[in-house]
Amino acid sequence: MENKKVRVRFAPSPTGGLHLGGVRTVLFNYLFARQHKGTFVVRIEDTDQTRFVEGAEQYIFDCLQWCGLKPDESPVNGGPFAPYRQSERKDIYKQYALQLVEKGYAYYAFDTPEALDAQRKAIPNFQYNHQTRRQCTNSLTLNPEAVLEKLAGNAPYVIRIKMPENETVTCHDLIRGTVEFNTGLSDDKVLLKADGMPTYHLAVVVDDYLMQITHAFRGEEWLPSAPVHILLWKYLFGLDKMPQWAHLPLILKPDGNGKLSKRDGERLGFPVFAMDWTDPATGNTTTGFKERGFLPEAFVNMLAMLGWNDGSGQEIFSLQELIEKFSIERIHKGGAKFDYEKAKWFNHSWLQQLPVQQYADKVKPYFVKAGITIADDAYLHKVMELMKERCQVLPDFVEQSAFFFKHPEHIDTASIAGKWNSAKQQFFAELIRNLELATIWNAENLEKDFKEMAAAHQLKPGELMLPLRIMLVGGKFGPHVFDIAAAIGREATIHRIKHTLQLMQA
Repeated sequence: MENKKVRVRFAPSPTGGLHLGGVRTVLFNYLFARQHKGTFVVRIEDTDQTRFVEGAEQYIFDCLQWCGLKPDESPVNGGPFAPYRQSERKDIYKQYALQLVEKGYAYYAFDTPEALDAQRKAIPNFQYNHQTRRQCTNSLTLNPEAVLEKLAGNAPYVIRIKMPENETVTCHDLIRGTVEFNTGLSDDKVLLKADGMPTYHLAVVVDDYLMQITHAFRGEEWLPSAPVHILLWKYLFGLDKMPQWAHLPLILKPDGNGKLSKRDGERLGFPVFAMDWTDPATGNTTTGFKERGFLPEAFVNMLAMLGWNDGSGQEIFSLQELIEKFSIERIHKGGAKFDYEKAKWFNHSWLQQLPVQQYADKVKPYFVKAGITIADDAYLHKVMELMKERCQVLPDFVEQSAFFFKHPEHIDTASIAGKWNSAKQQFFAELIRNLELATIWNAENLEKDFKEMAAAHQLKPGELMLPLRIMLVGGKFGPHVFDIAAAIGREATIHRIKHTLQLMQA
């Protein structure tokens, strides 16, 4: 396997939004492929047509594009192993299912849905397995003539794997080491459905073989299915052809108690999908990290650190750095607790690290939504530079800096009324006259003149700074007050001081 060119795949089902656990699987596949100069394949596993959701496939590719994790081969990109949708490969799978039947590793099952329902009622926790298969209608219990008769009469059937009663199968997992399974604990999974479509179990093995996949990264929830897949590899192609597996740890709820779900996000108020997903059946939209105001660089960085680190203590990584430093050996075996505050910390760090010009266009829509028109990009960049230290997600720029673009809607006069007096009223009235005459309008000169005026009025500058901030901003927040005045300009500064003085006199 080491001598083969690395080929990895992400194989999602188009059934809804893309959970951050799915994106992390993409990421680890992508990093491994890029590190080994290999190929990253996206294959759409849409064999279960009952769960197919319109628009979900396009959504998956939109998410990958936003994250910067572009596949080399896919239904969109094409490639030498097309088609990359399993529904378009339907004719391929049946021959392998029939081959298993011929070799005695699988069998036809003719049980009707009603018969299976009766079995479930009669036997608690019924499983179609080595203990119950002899009580069912299949090619193991029917004589050969009866089987041929049913097939000739087009009787509906599925093909099931015949799991050995008590064998131990093993595989080497790149994260967990040697993993053992007892085949008697697995049921006889359906491999080919009555509609001729394969199930995941057959399709994943056949496609990994035909697409020459060398390494398969998937979530640990697939471990219970591993014995079925190992046997299919053994029966069809030989275990030496099987990809090397890596079962990734789960992403857990913030309290560590179970797998993180969409409901947890809804309950606790944070996204679990990469991007907004609107269910076409209900019209309900589930918020994504992108729309919540995360940068893709931060989202990808955060995902990489959920269950992996390079051992150095470094936490901020660009995608290129992750490609260089990623190693399967450093993936944790245990689940990783999701921490939304930590996710915002990653985003805050990236807001500081990247030039504001690089993400200003992502901020603009939030201003537009708040009714603020951005006419001057250079001014927006200047404001963002002043405010980025105070922002965790992109909408924070609007909340923290709307006053740079429009007069504050509310002035918190209550915070200054207690210590307001005629001396301060007189000081700010004179300040207006000084500002009207100022020849140099920058933060340094404005602060110097302000402090000289305070000294002349025998007032402490500290007692005047809060009133000035509230006049310009509306509340007790924002960057250095003279940076604000320098940015909003003479006219707006004077107008806001006058407006507050009128309120204080009312």
